[in-house]
Amino acid sequence: MLAKAKGQPPPVFVFGDSLVDNGNNNFLATTARADSPPYGIDSPTHRPSGRFSNGRNIPDFICEMIGAEHALPYLSPQLDGQRLLKGANFASAGIGILNDTGFQFVNIIMIYRQLEYFEQYQLRVTDLIGSDNTRRLVNSGLVFIALGGNDFVNNYYLVPFSYRSRQYNLPAFVDYLISEYQKILQRMYDIGARKVVVSGTGPLGCAPAERATRSVNGECSPSLQEASSLFNPRLVNMLNGLNNKIGSTVFIFADPFEMHMDFFSNPGAYGFTNARVACCGQGRFNGIGICTPFSFLCPNRDEFVFWDAYHPTEKAAKFIAQQIMNGANKYMHPMNLSTFLAV
Repeated sequence: MLAKAKGQPPPVFVFGDSLVDNGNNNFLATTARADSPPYGIDSPTHRPSGRFSNGRNIPDFICEMIGAEHALPYLSPQLDGQRLLKGANFASAGIGILNDTGFQFVNIIMIYRQLEYFEQYQLRVTDLIGSDNTRRLVNSGLVFIALGGNDFVNNYYLVPFSYRSRQYNLPAFVDYLISEYQKILQRMYDIGARKVVVSGTGPLGCAPAERATRSVNGECSPSLQEASSLFNPRLVNMLNGLNNKIGSTVFIFADPFEMHMDFFSNPGAYGFTNARVACCGQGRFNGIGICTPFSFLCPNRDEFVFWDAYHPTEKAAKFIAQQIMNGANKYMHPMNLSTFLAV
């Protein structure tokens, strides 16, 4: 019999894209990988783990803040036996809400495949502790999901006159994404998720890659900023609708857009000196191409908001995780994670 000890942290389950992938893509033949230096330069091993960061990412900090172990990548051979009871990370860099997002990266774990792995995970745990205990374990788990950014960056705006941009104007595309996302989250609930943190998109137009390729003077790209500002409020409304339908608060919303805009408007308040240039990269704003051993690398990673062309540094990720945990209504709706876990 598996008794959940009082005060024992919940298992953590992570779904989504490169913002939360902690190494699944290392096991896949794909170009969407973070398995070469200087990725991981500030991790305890100083070696790349598959995280798109100089060190830890947002789910790592959330796990630490609630006293849970870091969720291992689902594809890792180390995720076996009793370690399964601590949760799993199913995320895969490059994916989106839509199955045609990220096609250029070839072998990545699309979100529906991630949900299939979640079901497979539960069968593996059932072999260990039985079906009733498995259901309780999964129901008690904390789920974190980050999706949507790639549907704009690597689909709608990937090339001029992309298939999706010819098919939909931007508001209609956002509506389509939200309707597809709702199906994903409903499926997640149906297979056992009961406490889910859903991250909106950050200010996509302000990523170094977009400043480098879409701006004249380094300003944020208006079209991608508009995408984020349309998507996030619609996502909140959809989550409210799902919670009302279920009859309890299963889904809460985290707003990295607002968190990042604070970094941009007053970087010094957070100890940053640079909120526009990537620490690792090349070209304008270090935003051209990917971070490689041959890229320019800043020596002072803690002073940068962005690690590479799209992803936050470990320090920025920690601030974001702190706001998810304890942030005000400006950042978290309808409550922050501390309150959510206490309910």
